[in-house]
Amino acid sequence: MAKKLKNENALLKEALRIVIDDATKRGVVEFEATDSQNLKIEYAYRLLVHDKEIAPLPANQLGLPAMKHRLAKWVSHKLPPGHDLLK
Repeated sequence: MAKKLKNENALLKEALRIVIDDATKRGVVEFEATDSQNLKIEYAYRLLVHDKEIAPLPANQLGLPAMKHRLAKWVSHKLPPGHDLLK
């Protein structure tokens, strides 16, 4: 797997917030309080692939750690330069 990003966990949290807020506003998903974090990560990854925001991972690399990293990388490119999470 690729090198871990600085603040990767915080970047992942921000990516989930952005993707899930957008998906909820679009009416494509409703999460329950009991839904797991892993389910949300997988959903966010698959939605971004579907929307062609990110390239899909190769089948042999498809797993939760790789999805987390891909989401963190995606949001790191979406945040404005100088954002606290990029420092």
